Amino acid sequence: MRHQSGKVKLNVKESHKRALLRNQVVHLITYGHLTTTRAQAKEVKRLAEKVVTLARKGPDFNTKRRVRALLPYKLDALKTLFADIAPRYTERPGGYTRLIPLGKRPSDTATIARLEWV
Repeated sequence: MRHQSGKVKLNVKESHKRALLRNQVVHLITYGHLTTTRAQAKEVKRLAEKVVTLARKGPDFNTKRRVRALLPYKLDALKTLFADIAPRYTERPGGYTRLIPLGKRPSDTATIARLEWV
């Protein structure tokens, strides 16, 4: 049973979901915004805020190691995260992203949303 787990299945296997969310967080860090379905955007938001909360502590060895464990793909994204994004939110207690609804996609009527940094 998965009562009150708080996570969305996204209709894929766990390994695929982890890779999908990691890639989308890297895209959010690199480009500053992400346009995807609302369910995926909400899950990306959870992971992105977790990564920024870790990175706010500063670029010491252990923090970089923990963030790299969550986002192992792109080192350029990690450099951007520690240099540009995390210092903006050192005084903010949370809520680093905003989710903007964009309506329905014409092909399959999925709800589309844009995720961006506050």
